[in-house]
Amino acid sequence: MKVLVTGHDGYIGARMVPLLSDAGHEVTGLDTGYYAGNHLGPAAAAPAHEIRMDIRDVTADVLAGQDAVIHLAALSNDPLGDLNSDVTYGINHRASVALAAAAKEAGVGRFLFSSSCSLYGAGGAAPLTETAGFNPVTPYGESKILSEQGIAPLADDDFSPTYLRNATVYGFSPQLRADLVVNNLVGYAMLTGEVLVKSDGSPWRPLLHVEDMCRAFLAILEADRGVVHDQAFNIGSTAENYQVRTVAELVADAVDGSEVTFSASASPDLRDYQVDFTKLAEALSFECNWTVPKGITELMDAYDRFGLTEETFLGDRFLRIRSIRNHIEAGRLDTELRWT
Repeated sequence: MKVLVTGHDGYIGARMVPLLSDAGHEVTGLDTGYYAGNHLGPAAAAPAHEIRMDIRDVTADVLAGQDAVIHLAALSNDPLGDLNSDVTYGINHRASVALAAAAKEAGVGRFLFSSSCSLYGAGGAAPLTETAGFNPVTPYGESKILSEQGIAPLADDDFSPTYLRNATVYGFSPQLRADLVVNNLVGYAMLTGEVLVKSDGSPWRPLLHVEDMCRAFLAILEADRGVVHDQAFNIGSTAENYQVRTVAELVADAVDGSEVTFSASASPDLRDYQVDFTKLAEALSFECNWTVPKGITELMDAYDRFGLTEETFLGDRFLRIRSIRNHIEAGRLDTELRWT
């Protein structure tokens, strides 16, 4: 298939594009370039075709000839979403729905929307299925709900959207993110000897390796249309629900000489949920290959191999909120997050 991937120059896109290409698909990447060049180690393999464009500007003619769109591009975490909530809704919600409408107008058959388990928010103790109610606690989580609800009415015999509600992602990518919980705990432990937990450690989170996330997208892209048409899927493994304190203990066990510490301002995190992933496993016979302990080892090896330093890890390159603020302060981005 000819597949256009938005956000191909991001953390997930850098792993998604090579996987799709290796599977025989012709990949076009579309990215505005907020994080271009911010890689650790060698850059990821480039897509066959590349478009530099803000997703807010995409029209049907840009998407003409594509068989599928994988929509990853977004303001990609809660602190970044809180920076300017109206811009968050503009990019994550309104532009996502407009992109889906443009894809439909262009005759694109499949649309895979990268949603998030964060839309469950404060979810309670029981693992949540796709039929659970929404309880978002951030603009990021709310924007994913609005996007799903805005895209769904576009579904018909010719346009087939699927909503992939990803667990909290971790693992090595050339376009590293240091603001993801497992990536952050491992890096901080290696560089400082502290496994620094910024909440009280009690919240539950489902965790998902970036490679398994990309494999799930590929499986849904290639699945029989009737199985995935206008369906939501939780993406992850039920066995990989963890309390944050447990992840911290796993990191401390893996990184010699490190110990778990809690931030002086540590408090309960409202984002607290466990998720059930049975639907994905049964519908597509999908199983995750990675576990958090295995991912911790991968991250340690990569950080060591590519010479990660405290300056780079905690600087502007790998923390999304700092990257964006740096662009704004330097005058490269305006307050609407458009290039000047």
